[in-house]
Amino acid sequence: MTENLNAKLFYNTVLCQAFSPDSRYLLAGNIYGDVSVYDLSLALGPRQTDNEELLGPTYQFKPHSDQQVQSIVTTNNFLVTGTCGEIAGWDWKIVTSSKCSKIKPSWVIQIPSKKDSLEKSDVNCMIYSKENNVIYAGSGDNQIHIINLENGKISSSLSGHTGFIHNIALSGRQLVSGGEDGTVRLWDLRNKENTNILHPYLDDKVARPRIGKWIGAVDSTDDWLLCGGGPRLSLWHTRTMEVAMVFDLPDDGIHVADIYEERIIAGGAMPYLYHLTYQGVSLAKVPVSSNTVYSVIYQEQPQKVLCIAGSSNKIDLCTNFNYREMILKFA
Repeated sequence: MTENLNAKLFYNTVLCQAFSPDSRYLLAGNIYGDVSVYDLSLALGPRQTDNEELLGPTYQFKPHSDQQVQSIVTTNNFLVTGTCGEIAGWDWKIVTSSKCSKIKPSWVIQIPSKKDSLEKSDVNCMIYSKENNVIYAGSGDNQIHIINLENGKISSSLSGHTGFIHNIALSGRQLVSGGEDGTVRLWDLRNKENTNILHPYLDDKVARPRIGKWIGAVDSTDDWLLCGGGPRLSLWHTRTMEVAMVFDLPDDGIHVADIYEERIIAGGAMPYLYHLTYQGVSLAKVPVSSNTVYSVIYQEQPQKVLCIAGSSNKIDLCTNFNYREMILKFA
């Protein structure tokens, strides 16, 4: 039993993270279907010494038996988890209480199976729009489903990718998506139309055929589009769709690419998280516990913290974004 547990912890991978609506809790989901809940006031309390055991979760529950927790997002009332074929909502009051281990979902929404197939589609990524009270869910059926939380139904779907969706980002009325097909697509959410398509793998400065053409991470502002995956991490002008900067990183694939204020935060198949200027100058190179980083989230208030997770049982915390300050254990 102990050997099985140790093996499970050794191979643990944390795929997704989120903060609670009041910013007091950190939540993380893993490949074994577990969600760990951390009270940040405890996690960010007095610093650990070398002799202290790593702090584990305050609460933990298993929302999806025998399924990976592939994505999670926060709404005012619910923690929302995405897995194979469905998304589910969990009452925050119970998630952040001692009753957590016995929680039942408040609601479940099924994602349609692939066309001409009984195979269910993975929910690889989600974004919640508070303005419209909808969730955008990037799925393994190559579509982005728009889910209305008022009635719990898929109101429409954005189609165009020919491979499953890895990552999506929301910027105003525009959605950006990156997929296994190697394309980055821009969507006008008013008209539900695909307005532009970028093929980074066709640009010789960006392409890395050895790693693949897949796009693992995207982000955007009014002026800039950031993407990476098999192709190198690169920054593009949104108006001209021409590459402005190709970042020289020692990665074997990008899974995290965020534009944060005037810097870029990047992680992936490398044991570091990089902070970079738009011109490619390294501001920080933060050692991390995972050989591959799959999730980075951050908040400024009430406690400034950046959380890094990936192919490890450990989650790294940075209160000064430029260096790792402490480590949590998933289980």
